[in-house]
Amino acid sequence: MPYSGKLRALYYLGIHTVWKWFHLLGAPKSFFEISGKLLPWFGVAAGLTITVGIVWGLAFAPQDYQQGNAMRIMYMHVPSSILAQSSYMLMATAGAVFLIWRIKLADIALQCAAPIGASITVLALATGSVWGKPMWGTWWVWDARLTSTLVLLFLFIGVMALRSAMENREASGRATAVLAVVGVINLPIIKFSVEWWNTLHQSSSFSLTEKPAMPAEMWVPLLVMVIGFYLFFFTVWMMRIRIEILQRENRTEWVRQLVSEKVSDAV
Repeated sequence: MPYSGKLRALYYLGIHTVWKWFHLLGAPKSFFEISGKLLPWFGVAAGLTITVGIVWGLAFAPQDYQQGNAMRIMYMHVPSSILAQSSYMLMATAGAVFLIWRIKLADIALQCAAPIGASITVLALATGSVWGKPMWGTWWVWDARLTSTLVLLFLFIGVMALRSAMENREASGRATAVLAVVGVINLPIIKFSVEWWNTLHQSSSFSLTEKPAMPAEMWVPLLVMVIGFYLFFFTVWMMRIRIEILQRENRTEWVRQLVSEKVSDAV
């Protein structure tokens, strides 16, 4: 077989494998079984990394030469800000998958991500206000980044409100998916607001794709916190998905069998 033919065969094999796993994870029963094995590892890893990151950042990392100890709030603010945007992107991706392929688990993933993302966004706004008070002299300004992050919170709330306002599950799934996908336009506004407008908010000093503009003694514990926040998100997200799967699939044979096994083990 020519070299190009082998590459083409490997390409199609890779596409077939990815598509197979995509549909495997898209099945509620398969996701429930796989997530049950991953959940303890994610939970323990989240607890350890967040604990290490908080202790390292608050007790051992050096203070900033300009902001002093006030900058230590960044070990909560920066991870929550990054995760807030990432969780919305994940939610919008799930919405797109549901609109295109009508995969039921994608609708569940969207629904379960919204309240977690909203909570993380509230944490980002709250810690930003705490950080802004000593730096700007006020708890809140209608800064471009702060305002666009507030819009992000409203988008999360909008998805949850729209879901609860519609009784038809299929219709509410489509409506919330459309809202989630359309709301993605707000993410680049948050990202580039500091560059596009003259704002009080400082430019990002930490990025997952660029070299940090701070010493390693400060950005390493910050990176640990970012990883911990992501692990925490996926832990809670999988837990919520598993609960929603059981509620939606409560009449299926595999859920009835699972419940009967748990009852037998408890007795």
